[in-house]
Order: sequence, then structure tokens, then C-alpha cells
Amino acid sequence: MFLTVDLWNISLLLAILSIILLFISEMLSPFYGAVNFPINRGKLRKIAIITSILFLITVVLKAISIIAR
Repeated sequence: MFLTVDLWNISLLLAILSIILLFISEMLSPFYGAVNFPINRGKLRKIAIITSILFLITVVLKAISIIAR
């Protein structure tokens, strides 16, 4: 059984990933757990914003493909 990866699957993955990353970047403290493992909230937030932008791009591509039919 082969799983095909299409625009819908990528869009769903990016949406879930961006929501999780945005939630983590807002809710976690920079020093969650051990002091030796700091979480850089700035980088985490930038990655979350990038994945959100990629999700919006996939939504636009899907809308264009629907309109072009």
C-alpha cells in the first residue's frame, strides 16, 4: 500500500505543525525543564511563522487549482 502525498496532505500537515509550534512558542518558558536545555523562543516563533506562511501558500495554490477548473 503506497501513500500518495498531494497538496491536501501537505497543507494539513503544515496547518497542524504551525498550530503546534505557535502554541509551544507562546506557552513554554525559555527554560522549560532543565536549565541546560534552553528553548530559543525567537527561533521557534520564526519557524512557526514560516510554516504558517507555507500553509497559506498551499491554500492559495489549492484555491487557484479549483478556480482554474
